[in-house]
Amino acid sequence: MSLNIESVTKKFGSFTAVDDLSFNIPEDQIFGLLGANGAGKTTTFRMMIGLLNPTMGAITWDGRPLTEKTSHVIGYFPEERGLYPNLKVSDQLLYLGRLKGMSKQEIRIQVKKWLERFKVPEYENKKIEELSKGNQQKIQFIAAVLHKPKLLILDEPFSGLDPVNVELLKEAVVELKREGTTIVFSSHRMEHVEELCEYLCILHKGKPVVHGSLKDVKRSFGKKNVTVYADFDLEYLQELSGVTRFKKVTEGAFLQVENEDVSQRIFEMISKKGFVRKFELEEPSLNDIFIEKVGASYE
Repeated sequence: MSLNIESVTKKFGSFTAVDDLSFNIPEDQIFGLLGANGAGKTTTFRMMIGLLNPTMGAITWDGRPLTEKTSHVIGYFPEERGLYPNLKVSDQLLYLGRLKGMSKQEIRIQVKKWLERFKVPEYENKKIEELSKGNQQKIQFIAAVLHKPKLLILDEPFSGLDPVNVELLKEAVVELKREGTTIVFSSHRMEHVEELCEYLCILHKGKPVVHGSLKDVKRSFGKKNVTVYADFDLEYLQELSGVTRFKKVTEGAFLQVENEDVSQRIFEMISKKGFVRKFELEEPSLNDIFIEKVGASYE
């Protein structure tokens, strides 16, 4: 089973929020949907779950359109959290689980398992409004996965969480993937995407500007990053042909170069000038690619 988005466009009046978007997400994969604010990510997610209908194109799961009849296979974690503040955690999750067709007994088992996993079993009978934002986020995540969805959509799941809770949620996401859940998520933190995703798509003003496996995206980008720490001035390197970016730092410089041949020229040049404490060639980061394609840092 896979999620297929084919030539999807969404217009609001004369404004085009998503413009001719196509991609396929294989079963059991984690897919990153990236873009700056207003790029069309949340609109795409809302079309996936049936809250919005595409103006053109089709979204299918296992070859069939996503409708209210297939909602039980989807879990959705919205960027705007949607819990009822006056309800107890157990009542909130019972209500949402019943909407997905679960029995009360099944819900209680899953709630107990997830609360213990997230190290908050004592919150079962607390009201949502009594919890910190981070712990409310955990409850929202539990609500999205309680019914063991086949397709899980996570809109900024890690935002606002401390590092310990980010790791808890990341571990849960990876385990769900191993158990057969197809996962689509967006994140402002590029390192999370690089760590978790096999495939990704970057949207810019509703249009896909990068799409494919993370390995292929990095390979096709071509440029490399070079870190140089040396005991002499390196500013002259920014004038070299093939250096596309130069940043001076306390211990030396960070450079972006067009290819490995340029880095070799730089190494040969600086090794004749004095002591080089560090010379490191790296693949471009996803943030580098994002800046190049979208024109601004995600942060």
